Amino acid sequence: MAYQTLLTEAREGIFMITINRPEKMNALNSTVMEELDLAVEEVLTRDDIGGAIITGSGDRAFVAGADIAGFQQLSTEEARALSIKGQALFASIEQAPKPFLAAINGYALGGGCELAMACHLRIASTRARLGQPEINLGLIPGYGGTQRLPRLMGLTRALYLMLTGDMITAEQAQAYGLILDVVQPEELLPKSLELMQKIISGPRHAIRHILHCTYLSMAGDQAGYEAEAQAFSECFATADAGEGIQAFLEKRKPRFQGK
Repeated sequence: MAYQTLLTEAREGIFMITINRPEKMNALNSTVMEELDLAVEEVLTRDDIGGAIITGSGDRAFVAGADIAGFQQLSTEEARALSIKGQALFASIEQAPKPFLAAINGYALGGGCELAMACHLRIASTRARLGQPEINLGLIPGYGGTQRLPRLMGLTRALYLMLTGDMITAEQAQAYGLILDVVQPEELLPKSLELMQKIISGPRHAIRHILHCTYLSMAGDQAGYEAEAQAFSECFATADAGEGIQAFLEKRKPRFQGK
């Protein structure tokens, strides 16, 4: 299948998905999200595919976040629908019966960090930087970040990242348990392919059951995701969110008023 914003390739049972908007640092917009949904479905329905690797094109970004320009005119209802749609897409990755690995080659911020967390495994290059900087826009993570980040790296560190908007290095992310391995940039795809090949060479029925049972052990209460979507949408009704988004687009520091 041909995609506008993705590059895909099947390699010996592994489906490579490369988000290809290097001019926008691979930011997520509606087209990327729709095509990712189709690509995930392709992985799940093709018998010749045992697992998938998601990465970003270029050497600057895995996914640098959502395309903020698309946020400017969102109503609270539209923001809630956006959050629910993103949560559903990332849940389809997290709950997939085939393994997904994120090969993080640069910035994985906001929705990019949330996409990486939805994958079962994560390997990062030394250039990678991860974070949830939505608070700098007067917003919160909306694609499952408030639910997955504490489960993967612990409550205290997750709150630190979300409340400050700070980025962490790949090495810090590995120490916190968010990243499996950190490698040199030129080793990222070879190492990712090597690991995925090792995994999918195993018995597929056992792989499927391991993924399913482990997901059940980690899954948070669905009410948490619903609360996130509602809170995400309510942020869009605030003056601070309007200021945060406008400041981002104007490349200046936001002046939050607590409204």
